Amino acid sequence: MPRVKGGIVSRRRRKKVLKLAKGYFGSKHTLYKTANEQVMHSFKYAYNDRRKLKGNMRKIWIARINAAARLNDISYSRLMHGLKLANIDINRKMLSEMAIHDAEAFTKVVDEAKAALAAA
Repeated sequence: MPRVKGGIVSRRRRKKVLKLAKGYFGSKHTLYKTANEQVMHSFKYAYNDRRKLKGNMRKIWIARINAAARLNDISYSRLMHGLKLANIDINRKMLSEMAIHDAEAFTKVVDEAKAALAAA
């Protein structure tokens, strides 16, 4: 069988990895082996953090809703319970946006929740 040298294919593959490792500290951006290890870890971190981001955003929304709810003399948990009793189906992201950009509408929603809590 004829001898096969990796040649351009191997070089392209290695250059692709080194390009992805651009900006890494020390030998992680110059040596192929360490760069490849770091790129593999980086892909794993990116994959995991795309999923963590969703939970982090939910925490931020809840903190914003809680702050705005307390300005309207109600706690977050009582507000959410009141919304459920009032059959108001609005997600936390939209509640958070209302609390920031449209305080009057948020106050109306809070008043509906308070009324539902009082009726129950």
